[in-house]
Amino acid sequence: MIGRTLSIWYGVFTCLAVISGRLYPEVSTHTILKQCNLVSLKLATLYLFLLVCWWCFQLTGVLDDCFCDIESIDSFNNFKIYPRVKRLTERDFFRYYRVNLKRPCPFWPDDGHCSNRDCNVEPCPEVRGQPLSSYSKAAAPVSDVASCERPTDLGAINSTLSNQSKEAFVDWDRHDDAQDHFCEIDDESSPDAAYVDLLLNPERYTGYQGPSAWRVWNSIYEENCFKPRSVYRPLNPLAPTRGETREGFYNWLEGLCLEKRVFYRLISGLHTSINMHLCSQYLLDEGWGKSVWGPNVQEFRQRFDPAETKGEGTRRLKNLYFLYLIELRALSKVAPYFDRSFINLYTGNNQEDGATKDLLLQIFNETRAFPMHFDESSMFAGKKLEAKILKEEFRLHFKNISRIMDCVGCSKCRLWGKLQTQGLGTALKILFSEKEIQSLTENSPSSAFQLTRQEIVALLNGFGR
Repeated sequence: MIGRTLSIWYGVFTCLAVISGRLYPEVSTHTILKQCNLVSLKLATLYLFLLVCWWCFQLTGVLDDCFCDIESIDSFNNFKIYPRVKRLTERDFFRYYRVNLKRPCPFWPDDGHCSNRDCNVEPCPEVRGQPLSSYSKAAAPVSDVASCERPTDLGAINSTLSNQSKEAFVDWDRHDDAQDHFCEIDDESSPDAAYVDLLLNPERYTGYQGPSAWRVWNSIYEENCFKPRSVYRPLNPLAPTRGETREGFYNWLEGLCLEKRVFYRLISGLHTSINMHLCSQYLLDEGWGKSVWGPNVQEFRQRFDPAETKGEGTRRLKNLYFLYLIELRALSKVAPYFDRSFINLYTGNNQEDGATKDLLLQIFNETRAFPMHFDESSMFAGKKLEAKILKEEFRLHFKNISRIMDCVGCSKCRLWGKLQTQGLGTALKILFSEKEIQSLTENSPSSAFQLTRQEIVALLNGFGR
């Protein structure tokens, strides 16, 4: 309780630092923050952005394309959802993510680089001797499993979600290959794929910036968001007009059908989420052999303050809330999949496995109780043929974005970009599989709908971002 109270006060002083930066520009915000020094910067992050967004940027009101207001989302997330999700993502099943960070960029030569050592990702030792498609107890003998950073059974997280025999996995894997995925699926059998401990590789500032990073996001926005080349998004650093034609862009956006408008807002929300973490976990000081990480208010203002972004900052933050609503809706819809008794989150520790699933079900129960969910039934609701074509176009655009993440020139940025993209792709897969989820039976698996361990880990960690 004391720590929470102190973090609130730290947030107050931080917001005062923002104001002080405006009143006394000769005194740096960083200097003011160091003088405050009331509590660890890590504890203060949530309250920092809550106060800055609400008080300094006046981020309030109803979101577009839905009937939910920002205040309700803040209250629901901060007091009911986030504390549980944070605990969940610290558990073994959710902290290890298998990813191929060496896949070459399919679109252009990779010339990106990071400006500090914190860009690099240290993978866990390779797990050998078991099929990478299974995670049941029978398919993961402890003797064949390597550990990562501490003696934990990692073979348990070589996964698809099933306790069936090895013969059944062959059929499930065949079905996985045939399913319509929203993301480019990493080849888990590739020698370049490795487990990464997400807690030891947090999403934060790496120094990755400039033309390489701009090109990645420019490709995502300009080529994959249903946008004509004659229309440029505001503040686009690569646009010939420098993105000054805001009116033309938003006239185009409002003229889109709901589905295409939703697509753009999801990508913008994802971009905002990534930038938010770069601001909240910034390298403030590096000396005496120890790095100091914490919120960089000036960086946050540069990206989101309406006065410094010509009003774009507020739109970006609202798109982040919209992304949150979409993923929250997906969690509420997928709950029946995990309610079934034979679904296990196996790590080899029965007590922890049970506690992990109980915590996950608690989160699902909370999401079901949220009263202002996004109504996905309004999407793809037109004529059957047109809706089918649009849905497939929607899926292919998103899948292409997941491939662009292989062009990110920073390993840690690529890791979190791929994870969050797969998390959002999994959320979309869930929302577009309502009938299949409703037809699930209690005591047996269904070939109509299933989730791999990678999708489950990405979904919850992406939502936790």
